[in-house]
Amino acid sequence: MMAAIDLDEIQAARATIEEPVLVLSRVERRYREGERFLEVLRGADLAIHAGETVALIAPSGAGKSTLLHVAGLLERPDGGEIHLGGVATGSLSDADRTRLRRMEIGFVYQFHHLLPEFTALENVMLPQMIRGLKRKEASERARQLLSYMRLQEREAHRPSEMSGGEQQRVAIARAVANVPRLLLADEPTGNLDPKTAHYVFDALQALVKASGLAALIATHNMDIAERMDRRITLEEGKIVEM
Repeated sequence: MMAAIDLDEIQAARATIEEPVLVLSRVERRYREGERFLEVLRGADLAIHAGETVALIAPSGAGKSTLLHVAGLLERPDGGEIHLGGVATGSLSDADRTRLRRMEIGFVYQFHHLLPEFTALENVMLPQMIRGLKRKEASERARQLLSYMRLQEREAHRPSEMSGGEQQRVAIARAVANVPRLLLADEPTGNLDPKTAHYVFDALQALVKASGLAALIATHNMDIAERMDRRITLEEGKIVEM
């Protein structure tokens, strides 16, 4: 039986792992446009370690979403290799890629995508129960995460009864409920006012540091990007440190 999540234990365990959580090695991705190909990623290289937050900053159309989709095993690259937790993913079957993605990756989007008919607690419990955790353990883990995100008083509230910032913090808690190694976020504060955006990012960053997650966060908010450990951009299909 799995115990409730213990962030301190997770951090200690992951701190002993020196290899990067995510490695992109000469990754290529192209799309057909009529008789031509649009080259989006051209030999992209990246490594992100546990407990590290990396800001992905690039103009619209530069390939941010493609990079997140490839890193998140939602799309197969046309060349190169992606290692997740030391596992080379290029030769994995679709079923194994799906299994690895469910176990090791959490996703947060610009819109929270919470299930409207369920409470905050239930939204965080569901992915755990789908994975096979018993209801009691899922509830304990969800309560700990919501408390960590300062949402303990919102456990019984449905999304329509919460503010935008509260909904997004629930979405973050849900994304990490199954204790992934990697968190991928696509403009997680894009729909929020500046004050709320900073509050949500503070909660996200604290969770990343406490749990030893590796996080790649696409954002247009330069104030938030400056507070991350590193900043990268895309130039002609390559990843460049800023």
